[in-house]
Amino acid sequence: MVTGVLYTVSAPSGAGKTSLVKALVSEDAGIDLSVSHTTRARREGEVDGRDYHFVAEAEFRRMIDAADFIEHARVFGNLYGTSEGAVRDQLQAGRDVLLEIDWQGARQVKRGFPEAVAVFILPPSREALERRLLGRGQDSPETVSARMAGAIREIEHYAESDFLIVNEDFDLALNELRAIVRAQRVRFAAQSERHEALISALLASG
Repeated sequence: MVTGVLYTVSAPSGAGKTSLVKALVSEDAGIDLSVSHTTRARREGEVDGRDYHFVAEAEFRRMIDAADFIEHARVFGNLYGTSEGAVRDQLQAGRDVLLEIDWQGARQVKRGFPEAVAVFILPPSREALERRLLGRGQDSPETVSARMAGAIREIEHYAESDFLIVNEDFDLALNELRAIVRAQRVRFAAQSERHEALISALLASG
């Protein structure tokens, strides 16, 4: 069976990463969104095991000590991590897996999985980014200011990605994300394995 492709999608807060990822996963039955572990409190409407695996910090640190994570990081005071065992199982089953993570996590994933495909989402401008953060209406001005500063620090690492998408027009950005996934599926190694019988028949003499 062809092994799945591992993707990381990173972006500053407010760039529209989550909306793009949700749209891609909802329409593509061949790709799974990895569910991260986190120590942050569950928000209204979130479901444990669907949105995140919500765990206490002591349990999270036990998992770090046991080397259970592909990557882990502290973001805005909370810990986030991706289970290596779960991801490897999905890939070996031929499933593509997408990790929605920050630049720290994407860098760690590349160390353990050099073949992973790293995608970075940029906002169309600094002003647009600030408007999106303010438009959420969920955070205090101090929190928005902190998130803006964090977003700029995130953007500083854009060059570590394999693909770069500017999310000015959502439909165009989604098409570009689709194109990246489709291109990986027709790479030589995957296609030659997937169509081995066809290739053998085409090359058979007589």
